[in-house]
Amino acid sequence: MIDLHCHLDGSLSVRDVLTLSNMTGETLPTTEERVLFSLLTFDKVGTLNEYLTKFDLPIRLLRSGECMEYAVRSVAERLASCGCTYAELRFAPALHMMGGATMREIVQGAIKGRKGAAIPINLILCAIRGREEKENVSVIEIAAEEKGKGVVGVDLAGAEALYPTENYKSVFDLAYRSGLNITIHAGEASGADSVRAALDFGARRIGHGVAAIRDDRLIDRIIRDDIALEVCPTSNVQTGAVPSLTANPLPKFLEKGVSCVICSDNMTVSNTDVRQEYEKVKQAFPSQRAAIDRAVEIAGEYAFGSVNE
Repeated sequence: MIDLHCHLDGSLSVRDVLTLSNMTGETLPTTEERVLFSLLTFDKVGTLNEYLTKFDLPIRLLRSGECMEYAVRSVAERLASCGCTYAELRFAPALHMMGGATMREIVQGAIKGRKGAAIPINLILCAIRGREEKENVSVIEIAAEEKGKGVVGVDLAGAEALYPTENYKSVFDLAYRSGLNITIHAGEASGADSVRAALDFGARRIGHGVAAIRDDRLIDRIIRDDIALEVCPTSNVQTGAVPSLTANPLPKFLEKGVSCVICSDNMTVSNTDVRQEYEKVKQAFPSQRAAIDRAVEIAGEYAFGSVNE
């Protein structure tokens, strides 16, 4: 089993948070594990912007290369425990500098963490919607420098509805020219045009892509260009991208021939893992069990890095 869309900061366990608090001296709002878990998880249906508030505490804790090294190894252990054999962890280097570390130090810490991890891990660096262009450009430049050393791609994450995908053309033009693999969060909190812009930028995978189901011509393009959708069923309900699990367009995508891989998104924030996500969609869409099993098999075909390191 492979997880191609898993956020490092959104997958820190309660144990990780307590350990990182000790490492950094950051004061936690509580050390009571049950209460701390409730602060880290999003257990309702809301909006993407509300969902993103759950990242505030993990981001404060991931504030040095040493913290990133620890987190990558710990999350890799958690992935292995749910049957994962390979994963691509993503994070936004620009969000982790409040402790004084540079973006490069943050990335190099994460790269160090993947060495000796429980399973093969590669990294995707996220540009962030709403940040200054020069900062996002720096993320792309660092990704290009570390390509082949554990960094396998770049992403655009954040408040999609507030900061349209098409605004980031220059950033991803650089990524494309640098020969980087591109995946972009699109069609989650905004419409099909967001997905179209991501494809125009050279994205080979789309994070979520729910809104693409509304545009047959866009679906034709996704199929023709062999684009994979990173489907995250639980978080799609929590962020309001779909009203319920059974309303997810996954079966429609599969029926049309779109390549879909099932992913966790955020193991802690969404209180799930990739194994649970596969089980949920099998139960929700029993007529698509064979196609969903096929999604397990094809995930490796759409990985940006080697799944057998």
